[in-house]
Amino acid sequence: MDAAFKKALREGLADALGFVLGALAGRALGQSLGFDFFAGSGWQPPQIIGLGLIVLGCGLGRWLFRRLLERMT
Repeated sequence: MDAAFKKALREGLADALGFVLGALAGRALGQSLGFDFFAGSGWQPPQIIGLGLIVLGCGLGRWLFRRLLERMT
């Protein structure tokens, strides 16, 4: 494998882990604060806030894992 492929593979793995783990952390935070996206039906304010925390977790997780990848290389 060439260096460009290895770099792209590491970045893709960091992105995937960051998104998934960040989303799980955002959901856990939302549940602990009473804003569960998956509870209830419809688009009530608690569900919208819960979704926002999940999305925020995705972004922060990706950012964190990219920073960790930069430090490792």
